[in-house]
Amino acid sequence: MPFELPELPYAYDALDPYMSAETLEFHHDKHHKAYVDKGNELIAGTGQENASLEEAMVWAYKNHPGLFNQLGQHFNHIHFWNWMKKDGGGKSIPGGLQTKINEDLGGYDAFRSEFVQKGIGQFGSGWVWLAMDDGSGKLEIVGTPNGENPVVHGKTPLLGCDVWEHSYYIDYRNARPKYLEAFVDSLINWDYVAERFEKGPLKIAA
Repeated sequence: MPFELPELPYAYDALDPYMSAETLEFHHDKHHKAYVDKGNELIAGTGQENASLEEAMVWAYKNHPGLFNQLGQHFNHIHFWNWMKKDGGGKSIPGGLQTKINEDLGGYDAFRSEFVQKGIGQFGSGWVWLAMDDGSGKLEIVGTPNGENPVVHGKTPLLGCDVWEHSYYIDYRNARPKYLEAFVDSLINWDYVAERFEKGPLKIAA
């Protein structure tokens, strides 16, 4: 079954002034669409055509790097759009998730600082994540290069921020720190993060 580009869960201008309509039009309509189209092209003949996105992605990570690049980015972006919302961000975090952040990361302020710094420090293109270790259940902040994500390392991504330049250059030019601060302070959809937290580990078979 071919992969499809999902609709944005809000209008193009909904995230202004922190993420512009122009950025979303290019990022969603062109970059994300390209990952979907190329992924559908490369998956043909692999035997993974009827697998779930997560299963095919994990398989491709070990067996087909070119396909993994496309499927990883498709997975990442499906969630990235939902990890943001109008009037998002801030310290109002659903109870269970807030308690876990306090226990594992030392509270909101420590989370914010580490998340922003890890994103700033990600060399080149990549992502910064709040992830749950599938074994221990502990929360941690990790960075990954290019289209890689925590799933292929036995972790469940609860929150991710795209630090590829196409995600912020129109609005912030080379000021990645300002983009990351705006993401955390004004864009995060904590309800979606909490929803993923409550579901628990993905535990995709490798």
